[in-house]
Amino acid sequence: MKTDFDFPKKDLIGTVVFRPDFNNFETINVNQAWSLFFSAGQDDKGLGQDIELGRFFTNVLIAVGVTGSLWAIYFNHLP
Repeated sequence: MKTDFDFPKKDLIGTVVFRPDFNNFETINVNQAWSLFFSAGQDDKGLGQDIELGRFFTNVLIAVGVTGSLWAIYFNHLP
């Protein structure tokens, strides 16, 4: 069986952020950041190119933080 997949083995061992062709000090978008988080640094394109999913995860994280803070403030001051 012949495949066209010829990826160097040295690049398969490490995480994406330590590969020489990753980033070069460029800014990454929210999808790349969340994809790196969910895959533990193994894949930066797991969520695709549309940034709406990354914004959704960011907004959910903010909502959970605000809700948790309000919950703690409200129920901490009960008599």
